[in-house]
Amino acid sequence: MERSSSMLLVLAILIACYGIHVRSDASDHRYKDGDSVPLYANKVGPFHNPSETYRYYDLPFCSTGHEKEKSEALGEVLNGDRLVSAPYSLGFKREKDSEVVCRRKLTKEEVARFREAVKKDYYFQMYYDDLPIWGFIGKVDKENKADPSEYKYFLYKHIQFDVLYNKDRVIEISARMDPHSVVDLTEDKDVDAEFMYTVKWKETETPFEKRMEKYSQSSSLPHHLEIHWFSIINSCVTVLLLTGFLATILMRVLKNDFMKYAQDEEAVDDQEETGWKYIHGDVFRFPKHKSLFAAALGSGTQLFTLTVFIFMLALVGVFYPYNRGALFTALVVIYALTSGIAGYTATSFYIQLEGTNWVRNLLLTGCLFCGPLFLMFCFLNTVAIAYSATAALPFGTILVIVLIWSLVTSPLLVLGGIAGKNSKAEFQAPCRTTKYPREVPPLPWYRSTLPQMAMAGFLPFSAIYIELYYIFASVWGHRIYTIYSILFIVFIILLIVTAFITVALTYFQLAAEDHEWWWRSFLCGGSTGLFIYGYCLYYYYARSDMSGFMQTSFFFGYMACICYGFFLMLGTVGFRASLLFVRHIYKSIKCE
Repeated sequence: MERSSSMLLVLAILIACYGIHVRSDASDHRYKDGDSVPLYANKVGPFHNPSETYRYYDLPFCSTGHEKEKSEALGEVLNGDRLVSAPYSLGFKREKDSEVVCRRKLTKEEVARFREAVKKDYYFQMYYDDLPIWGFIGKVDKENKADPSEYKYFLYKHIQFDVLYNKDRVIEISARMDPHSVVDLTEDKDVDAEFMYTVKWKETETPFEKRMEKYSQSSSLPHHLEIHWFSIINSCVTVLLLTGFLATILMRVLKNDFMKYAQDEEAVDDQEETGWKYIHGDVFRFPKHKSLFAAALGSGTQLFTLTVFIFMLALVGVFYPYNRGALFTALVVIYALTSGIAGYTATSFYIQLEGTNWVRNLLLTGCLFCGPLFLMFCFLNTVAIAYSATAALPFGTILVIVLIWSLVTSPLLVLGGIAGKNSKAEFQAPCRTTKYPREVPPLPWYRSTLPQMAMAGFLPFSAIYIELYYIFASVWGHRIYTIYSILFIVFIILLIVTAFITVALTYFQLAAEDHEWWWRSFLCGGSTGLFIYGYCLYYYYARSDMSGFMQTSFFFGYMACICYGFFLMLGTVGFRASLLFVRHIYKSIKCE
């Protein structure tokens, strides 16, 4: 009882933190003339490497030496945000013209650091009243220069802030760099630099409630939303036609099977059975490695539930553009709260499969997805620490995540497992299983597991292929994605196609008198995850300009975890659909 109350307390704190975080980003700030408006510098980094970001003052920008760090929510830290007070002062409706921030002599080492940053297309990001500002820190002059050694490198030293306001609120802000006010960084020598900024204020009619719409509109990728919708509809129609075609064939074949078996029953009893009816005494024989199988189903069910909740939050507008870290916070909190579902599903199914060591099964369920994710995190966090990047999580954040796992995730997993063990549900099999298994007849190569997985994964992957580019451009780029309605439609089609193709392949497997369909249906359903990982290779080399060990590690490391999650989730969908189908067809015939 004590433990339950402590868990509920932690739960309440987490949800409260999440709620406060969402509200704080949508804060309704009103200002009087001359009031100080918070301006925070966030990070700098190579434009083409979104994971490789550094603290703003890691580069030798103007600094007062008394910068204050903004306290951040869990999701913001996971997102790599490290907000610190910026060197500029932008009072409400207070215009400034070429005001000097600082005059300083850049040493040879500082010039070299800035030059390297300009060469890698470094950008900066700031937040003014929770509105994002970004811009490049310099430019490379390549005009009429064929040899890279002749390129000239310049650092911008004058920034202009254009701010729009409506009465007493800030509505929009943008930053422009003066291309004529630059510092030459080409040579390794000390350089005198005078950094300045200008602030211009202009009134607008845009209401405060609509100030984020600018960023939502920019997410229509490509810019003509009609093209986006057309490509999605085209993809969906193609997949649905293929699915419908296969469904029609399968229904007709099944109808013929039922008629044939009904006639056989009326005919002589000793006539030899063929096809899927022949293996009715083996089709419900429990699979090998039943503990691993049940754990995979439990983890897949949890990830499916997590995805559904994330979609619900997205569709009600929680993940609006630049709601810093809201997605990461939601993922951590919802994953922790849904661990009971994994425990219950895995253990109850394991007990149905007549498993005895349910505690080991529960431990396996808890580690099946979290284990590889934790190992990958340890490796990538070490890489980020070596690079001194903001992606490296501070010790305090790691401690919070460990506490959530130990005080919320694990207890709920155990409670779910105990509930699953006590459910005492029996496995519903319409046919009795024989004492000794039949031998699976020799089958052609294309009926083996790998070719079947390749066939099973291709159709669902083709349903989501077009949408994957837009998601990748958002997650591994600087595009904003807000059209969650399209994404939800694609997700529904993905589930339908995965379920159907797995059912079709299960039928053909049973018709070939191969009764080992349990693992096969799971692997075929989850094979789309492998196709997505294959797409990662294509995207990295053909559609992006990412480079460097850190960015490559982060991209392929975290995408491996995401694709593994898809494998578990879609594998669960494939197996559940196949189980319903197999139960249905064997109920429809008389089994002795």
